Amino acid sequence: MDISIRESGIRDVTIRRCAASDAPALELVGRASFLETYAGVLQAADILAFCETEHAAARYADWLARQDYRLWIAEAAAGRAPVGYAVVSPPDLPVPTGEGDLELKRIYTLHRLHGSGLGRRLLDAALEGARQAGARRLLLGVFGGNDRAKAFYARQGFTQAGVRRFQVGANAYDDLVLARTL
Repeated sequence: MDISIRESGIRDVTIRRCAASDAPALELVGRASFLETYAGVLQAADILAFCETEHAAARYADWLARQDYRLWIAEAAAGRAPVGYAVVSPPDLPVPTGEGDLELKRIYTLHRLHGSGLGRRLLDAALEGARQAGARRLLLGVFGGNDRAKAFYARQGFTQAGVRRFQVGANAYDDLVLARTL
């Protein structure tokens, strides 16, 4: 997929399935996006602790080695710098799930690309990948205080299916669990 993103200063972005060698790029985007999104919202120590484990290259390498995980990376055409990614996995959410359910575990873009259409393109890739895997429903968790993300998912047809407490560092935060039939 090619996307023209002129407002951000990035001319073209391509999305492709990840390769095993993409773990460091996923780590970079994951840490940057998490910090951009939650600095000033969550405690700094919680952000740092979360990134040390959940946004470590080793975490992504493990996911990339698994057959039941699907990952896509968005890269700026000039220099192939990573600017976003999406991860689809088996569901690990505190709501009833069954055969045919998958989870959109992560969908991140760099802050300057918010509103550019890149998030929608990554979601489209994840939805198509989930359908190809035989999924009938896609679920996700979103921080209850992230109004921008909640509005994005609502526009894409996701509705609330439950709630969860999500551990980030030493603190737990309220998340909404959303679902969409495919």
